[in-house]
Amino acid sequence: MKRVFLVFAQQDKPKVKKLIALLVSPEYELDIYDGQLDINIELPQAQQIKRLIGEKIIKCGITLCLISQHTHADHWVDLELSRSRNKGNRIIAMALKGTLDAVLPRVIREENLKFYPWDPQRLKSLISEDTAKLFNNSL
Repeated sequence: MKRVFLVFAQQDKPKVKKLIALLVSPEYELDIYDGQLDINIELPQAQQIKRLIGEKIIKCGITLCLISQHTHADHWVDLELSRSRNKGNRIIAMALKGTLDAVLPRVIREENLKFYPWDPQRLKSLISEDTAKLFNNSL
């Protein structure tokens, strides 16, 4: 079973919660940091949150970044994507339902990853495929 870590802007949490039911599959397990991320990422209190996020990312082999107009400005998104890249997770960038275009997060731009429009079937296919590629940037 593949484990997938979900990355998204805190502002999109209600929308993401509604989509999770569409993403459930017996082929993989979704993981998410479900705590509050309204704390400044630079404060000492954020260290515990960073540790918990890191523990979840370590358990996953794929990171799914659900992108909206808010994603690029969320510092926690940058942290989660950087940790995923450093760990060697395959990263998939897909728009949230209703998002037609958006500024992409830094790691997505740096790695020149393909940005997919919202498509639950394609997403399941991307997650399920066996590939040695680190990133889905050449599909």
